[in-house]
Amino acid sequence: MALPAPSGGSITTAADQSSLTGYSSDTALTPAIQTIWSKEILFQAMPVLRFEQFAVKKTELGVMPGLTVNFMRYTNLGVDQNTGATLTEGTRMEPTALSASQIQITVSERGQAISVTELLLNASFDDVMASSSRLLGRHMAQSMDIEARNTLYKAGIPFGGGSAVAPSLTFGRTKQSGARTTVSPYDGGTIGTAASPGYLSPTTIKDAVETLAAENIPRLGDTYVCFVHPSQSRSLRDWPEFIEVTKYAAPGNFMLGEIGRLYDVVFIETTQVSKGLDGTATGSALSAMAGVDTDAGTAGIQENANAYNSVMIGDNAFGQAIALPVELRDGGVIDFGREHGLAWYAIWGFGVITHESRVIINTLGGAIA
Repeated sequence: MALPAPSGGSITTAADQSSLTGYSSDTALTPAIQTIWSKEILFQAMPVLRFEQFAVKKTELGVMPGLTVNFMRYTNLGVDQNTGATLTEGTRMEPTALSASQIQITVSERGQAISVTELLLNASFDDVMASSSRLLGRHMAQSMDIEARNTLYKAGIPFGGGSAVAPSLTFGRTKQSGARTTVSPYDGGTIGTAASPGYLSPTTIKDAVETLAAENIPRLGDTYVCFVHPSQSRSLRDWPEFIEVTKYAAPGNFMLGEIGRLYDVVFIETTQVSKGLDGTATGSALSAMAGVDTDAGTAGIQENANAYNSVMIGDNAFGQAIALPVELRDGGVIDFGREHGLAWYAIWGFGVITHESRVIINTLGGAIA
């Protein structure tokens, strides 16, 4: 006597197989189970992660309860511009009250999880859990760096308190003449607008340095730091003043991602620099910049979709509060061991510390046309 067929039907589609193994594919067999000659796993190229290394780290929440860390900022004592601190004999000194403001950074949970089946672990030629941990590590690093980048674009509270305001802004300079000539390196050009910015040039770097120096922003060590997109650094490399990292007098003495220096400014190249964002869009990383460019046709920094938003910073520009450092956790026994979960988990938060310590440089990318 014939026995009835199992209920539920057979697995015949790629979608059914992807649910079985935890992989998705547009082929009939999942890539991890196919017999292939090369066992190398190709991971998608990720952006260079560079912003987080310059954040001021605060870990007090790791030993004290709460979800907020406070940064105390004292206002400098006033100095008379004519007499300085001159005293008159027989006259008592008048004490001056201290003035301070607080910057708060709130932390919250961060994380990402993945799951795979026991069948996949046994059928795959690759160590799927090891590859999963690498992918989770890359996801964590990119998530942290994006938050750090977005923090530098946000509004911050200036010294002395008050409402949060957008960071300083400058635009790339356009050429005064048409085609480039032998005197082009000495042609400062004309500063652009949001609708028509120029290219990143030594003159633009001077403009940004002037903004930071005028606010008495200290350097990070001996230099300011400028994050640029590869398309922006393309035009910067055309100028003879630019010093490439391979031409340093002390090779090896450079920061992660550093590509060169110019006028006491270190350049960090990263594709995380934003492009084509509308400052008026809800949730935009540049939402604080809406309305900053008063000579633009519409409010918002990014009228030109082909412009990049480089960031130059000084010391104490932004901070990161860490309540729980990043951990890699497993999901325990799921479905009698037929499913395995892996996740990264952390509790942190970013915030602006010194509002004046940032300058957004809006320029076009590519070679100077």
